[in-house]
Amino acid sequence: MRTVTRRVTLWQADLEASGCTAPEEIAEVLHGQDPVTVVLEHRVKGTTAVREVFEATLEQVEAGWRFTGIAWPADVRTGMFVTVSWQAGRDAVVLRTKVTEDPMRIDGVNYYHEYDPTVVTRDYDPRPSNRGQVLKTIRKLGRVFEDGSAMFPEEALAKQSGLGRGQKGAFLLKNAVEQLIREGYVTRLAGSVADSGLPSYPAVDGEEPADLLFYAPLLEPALPPSETESEAHDRREHWVKGFIRKLPPGAQPSEKQLSAFHRAVENEQMDEDALEPGYTYVKKHHRHG
Repeated sequence: MRTVTRRVTLWQADLEASGCTAPEEIAEVLHGQDPVTVVLEHRVKGTTAVREVFEATLEQVEAGWRFTGIAWPADVRTGMFVTVSWQAGRDAVVLRTKVTEDPMRIDGVNYYHEYDPTVVTRDYDPRPSNRGQVLKTIRKLGRVFEDGSAMFPEEALAKQSGLGRGQKGAFLLKNAVEQLIREGYVTRLAGSVADSGLPSYPAVDGEEPADLLFYAPLLEPALPPSETESEAHDRREHWVKGFIRKLPPGAQPSEKQLSAFHRAVENEQMDEDALEPGYTYVKKHHRHG
């Protein structure tokens, strides 16, 4: 008996459309069947098992096929993996998420299930603000690595971030970049850019030297489900305690960052061995949501 099993990745567009990518092999067989029974097997926040049945629609979209009519639980996030299974002779398509062994909190958002870090970085839609617009440009258009970190040439921001041209645009852009650096979202590095526009760090011989902005997701253990705070709270203006953040391979924290870390150790705000090679310290600061 033929069985088809494929793993797909959820994007924000899927969640907003109450949808999920339908593998082509399944769509070829079920095309024309309406409705299609879709069963979701999921553990809410990695603990409580739920099994929900939906009468879904199989529709063709620009990128292929998609099931729609799926009411995703609130803890299903962009970037999460979903295994889509169908067996000949069975009525239902089964969707399964997989609980991760190490639940993570990524930039304040809890992930209790396996996910693709590159999609979490790319599929980012912040609240409207200048700094959010710049960070969105770095994450969506930059060079994204497997761990979800990204780098982007700072000079290209004026053209790509949409903050405007001329003196006013330059002023808004400069302030937004400095705020992101101050809040620890990005780090400025001396790297290079290839003729294709691909940024590199360390700088590559023969390429154009360039200042790069490096983003690394802030990863922390996810809060236990019973202690999860409202994510709306994380988006409001608030003070952020000093924290450790990843640097790109070969980069070192600045003297200023090291001094801030040593002061935090002296004030018993950080453990002395917390700053490992390849990481930097971001001191306590006010974050604008």
